[in-house]
Amino acid sequence: MKTTCFILIVLAALAAGAQTAAPSQPVTATIEASKTGPLISPYVYGQFLEHGGSLVYNGLWCEMLDDRKFYYAVTNRSADDGQPGSGGGRGRGGGGVFGRGFGDPGRWNPIGPVDSVVMDTSHPFVGDHTPLIMLAGNAPRGISQTGINFVEGKTYNGRVQLAGDCTAKVAINIVWGTNADAVRQTVPIDRLRADYKKLTFSFKAEKSGAAQFEIVGTGAGSFHVGAVSLMPADNLDGWRLDAIAALKSLRSGVYRFPGGNFVSAHEWYCAIGDPDKRPPIYDPVWSRGQPVIQPNDIGTDEFMTMCKLLGVEPYITVNAGTGDDWSAAELVEYCNGSVSTPMGKLRAANGHPEPYHVKFWGIGNEAWGYSYQYGAMKLNQFEYKHNQFARAMKQVDPTITLIASGAMPDTMTGSKESLNLGTNLVPPYLSPADWTGGLLSNCFNNIDLISEHFYNYGGTHFSLAEGRQVPNDPNEPITDWMRRPANHIRIKYEEYKDYEKLIPALIFHPKPLNIDEWAYSSRGASVSYPVYPSYAWVFHEMFRHSDLFQMAAYTFATSLLARDGTNVSLNANGLVFKIYRDHFGSIPVEVTGNSPQPQPTDPPGGEQPVVNAGSPTFPLDVVAAWTDDHRFLTVAVVNPTNVEQPLKLNMTGAALSGKGTLWRLASTEDNGQNPSISRLPVDSIPGSLTLPRFSVSIYELPAR
Repeated sequence: MKTTCFILIVLAALAAGAQTAAPSQPVTATIEASKTGPLISPYVYGQFLEHGGSLVYNGLWCEMLDDRKFYYAVTNRSADDGQPGSGGGRGRGGGGVFGRGFGDPGRWNPIGPVDSVVMDTSHPFVGDHTPLIMLAGNAPRGISQTGINFVEGKTYNGRVQLAGDCTAKVAINIVWGTNADAVRQTVPIDRLRADYKKLTFSFKAEKSGAAQFEIVGTGAGSFHVGAVSLMPADNLDGWRLDAIAALKSLRSGVYRFPGGNFVSAHEWYCAIGDPDKRPPIYDPVWSRGQPVIQPNDIGTDEFMTMCKLLGVEPYITVNAGTGDDWSAAELVEYCNGSVSTPMGKLRAANGHPEPYHVKFWGIGNEAWGYSYQYGAMKLNQFEYKHNQFARAMKQVDPTITLIASGAMPDTMTGSKESLNLGTNLVPPYLSPADWTGGLLSNCFNNIDLISEHFYNYGGTHFSLAEGRQVPNDPNEPITDWMRRPANHIRIKYEEYKDYEKLIPALIFHPKPLNIDEWAYSSRGASVSYPVYPSYAWVFHEMFRHSDLFQMAAYTFATSLLARDGTNVSLNANGLVFKIYRDHFGSIPVEVTGNSPQPQPTDPPGGEQPVVNAGSPTFPLDVVAAWTDDHRFLTVAVVNPTNVEQPLKLNMTGAALSGKGTLWRLASTEDNGQNPSISRLPVDSIPGSLTLPRFSVSIYELPAR
């Protein structure tokens, strides 16, 4: 199992024979409102971000120029050679669509003869080389990048690091079209000097659409372009205003960063300070047949700014792959130390004098991933390393919460990493391939939470019999397809209960779970079911075990956004997060029913728990909770099927008024796609409900 995957919910034709049979008796749910459980943590709505390719930069960051610090040499590319920088439509910022990844080679073309631009390796501004433009009198010489999208009347701000002959005349050109039809907008740049100077510029676009961005000079001598940046003026410290607004509306509680696999080969020191002076970095983790280069503009300080804009707690994972405990401890000091500490002083020098007070810290990422993870090692070695990191980090700040990078037997089985660390596909508890068991046994006092991951794939599931992912039965019940992610929550609950029997200290000193990577991908799917009911079911299963599941981070926050030209909004899965965060309570109450979930047909292990996830209200799933002030009792019902479903609802242990509100996430389309949230008044306490196909319904019922 890879740590991250790009989540594409693109599904095809409806599978035949997947309708759910109607129950033999009316389904009844009883809400026993006087029987309450532990608080539901707001952190279960958390999000995960990672520098996987261009994910963060194209999804959330405002930079409009690719390769702005010239990792690649400036060279000619033909208009049809298929390489980035040759005229293809990027359309990154400026109100354009999200575009092409940063990892593709080549971004800039020379203006004038190809030999008029020399890559200077002797005196680079940043990285290995810097473009040196040789001037030729009145003939323009410089560099250009195509496919930059602008919006007419919108203001754009930029900066450029230049050095050169004082007689050189340099300007920024924005050119729409070619030849006689071209519309050209020119922004002159101040006089150059021999050493580098950061020069800023600003302009209001005269036209919409894709344009060519040029840095061009005339006169005698030469000039260097050290780095250049261009962003819409309405950016929020570099972050996209529209994307931040959409994600802020989710009130996610916590964000995890910077990885994921990426963190296992990342050095945080390289991603602080002046972003123009941070060299672009090669990402060895996400390279897939071609170089993946990160511009290195988003580091610790930028992440902390984003968390402040979103109103969420930061959760930082440190590099326990190729990294060491000393570096991790210094990162804790950089974030949380006073200005009297060496790293706190460095943070202040970088413009952030106040400590960030980061509470949540993860030690490494999937070090059990022996076949793919940078710095992976055997369990006994990582136990030692985890303890080293924990002691060093806590010595800097004893108040931090440490999150161990675990993997229970289900994860080790589904990833088949169990066979790299032992001889059994399903590893026995506390064996050398039971990663979480080993950490609990040998690092107990250095763990506050345990990180667990799961991914499901809509077209396949893990077969214990075959020891691999196999295609789903095309006639499987729709409820089985919808339940798969929730079953991962259930199996981890069951495994934790087994650990309690083996490690009794867990009963007196619990180590709650943090599902800090999870998603349901449509990879290989052959059904057209919407996935959002599955996501709601995951929340329900967490709510049922709120004492154990106290944090989560969905992969990825950016995949909850829908992008339509210049507009950014929440997609269907994002609306699931929103409807529960906004309208479901925080004090869970007991739900009973007369229609148990069906018994599993597959043997337990891998992706299958002993008992299927869900409430005893099959084929529906029901949870309920009081709001924290006990003013409202909330009842959530998921109908994961493709037909209407009835439900009888009984209430006990609560005095409720007769009116309330129904919040519903449902679709008017036949295939259940593109749902929206509606609000309807409830005139009386509902006794009989009709739940639309593929729907999530939350009833807010006020107490007397």
